Amino acid sequence: MRVIAGTCRSMPLKSLPGRDTRPTTDRIKETLFNMLQNEIPGCRFLDLFAGSGAIGIEALSRGAEHCVFVEQSRQAVRIIQENLAFTKLQGRAQVLTMDAASAVRSFGAKQQFDVVFMDPPYRCGLEKEVLEAMEGAPCVHPDTLYIVEAALDTDFAWLDSSGYVCIKWKKYKTNQHLFLRKREE
Repeated sequence: MRVIAGTCRSMPLKSLPGRDTRPTTDRIKETLFNMLQNEIPGCRFLDLFAGSGAIGIEALSRGAEHCVFVEQSRQAVRIIQENLAFTKLQGRAQVLTMDAASAVRSFGAKQQFDVVFMDPPYRCGLEKEVLEAMEGAPCVHPDTLYIVEAALDTDFAWLDSSGYVCIKWKKYKTNQHLFLRKREE
């Protein structure tokens, strides 16, 4: 696993041993960031269920102003901190050891995000829980872009009655990315 582009291009990143996390492959990460290329420079990025931190580090490498990494696993948090130190990006990052929904509820209006990326454990319904927590959260604004990574068989029928609208949907062989914005009232 490595940083694909930007100031830290080609730098290797550590990942967690075992199968508790599924690092996003370099090919999928490159496709994702090609689709986000106009959103990243200067943005405030939130990486929920951050794992090794590879997505947030990629955003920082490509010009995000700041990234907050939220991860519940202490072992994963250590890996994120090591990857940030290795890439020398820790000055533009904050790492929180807590669950994603609690983190969202803890942010105030002074900490607003332009892009929110989440890669929760598959088939647990956590993406719905976190998006519901974000609906009235002061940490997002009307133009915040939300990206959800999920298993291919994840049912998103609930989106139609949610406060979000899907603006783009990208399917890969093993998973998918949904790009969401808040529904206009």
